[in-house]
Amino acid sequence: MAVNRVPVLKRCRSLGLEPTYLGIDKKSKRQLKRANRKVSEYGLQLREKQKAKFIYGVLEKPFHNYYVKADRMKGMTGDNLMIMLESRLDNVIFRLGMARTRKEARQIVDHKHVLVNGKCVNIPSYLVKAGDTVEIREKSKGSQRYKDILEKTEGRIIPEWLESDLENLKGVVKELPTREMIDVPVDEMLIVELYSK
Repeated sequence: MAVNRVPVLKRCRSLGLEPTYLGIDKKSKRQLKRANRKVSEYGLQLREKQKAKFIYGVLEKPFHNYYVKADRMKGMTGDNLMIMLESRLDNVIFRLGMARTRKEARQIVDHKHVLVNGKCVNIPSYLVKAGDTVEIREKSKGSQRYKDILEKTEGRIIPEWLESDLENLKGVVKELPTREMIDVPVDEMLIVELYSK
């Protein structure tokens, strides 16, 4: 499996992202030393795509596959793409406050700790649907890891399209999110322009 080993804060600086979007509450003291060059249109489009890939932890090939799928769906391609990325299982676990970061959420799913509608799912890219119940399996609920996570994610705001029951480490997808409900600083129209060349 391909792994991006670039330090997270360094990558955030280069993309002009706040680390809080990744669930990391560190701040970088360094400033990016970038000459005041004019960024080309292609450069802007590429940066937006890299931002989306980095935030959701998706590599190039699966990301392109999401774009192709979003393009075939009804409605705006950019909105469809963001909704698909947001409804990935690892992202839902992160949004429900059952993981500190999306990387940790991915690991929790990989290690078979997650049940969707009572069935074990260990695919981080699994797309949840409206009405799905997502929970941590009984065997793992009592572990110290989840107590630490809940302590850390206590004040996190849960999006309105999800319903969370953190006492029982459970959540329900009330509906699929609309683009307005997704608070990720990505201009998806630039990604669509990049891919439609």
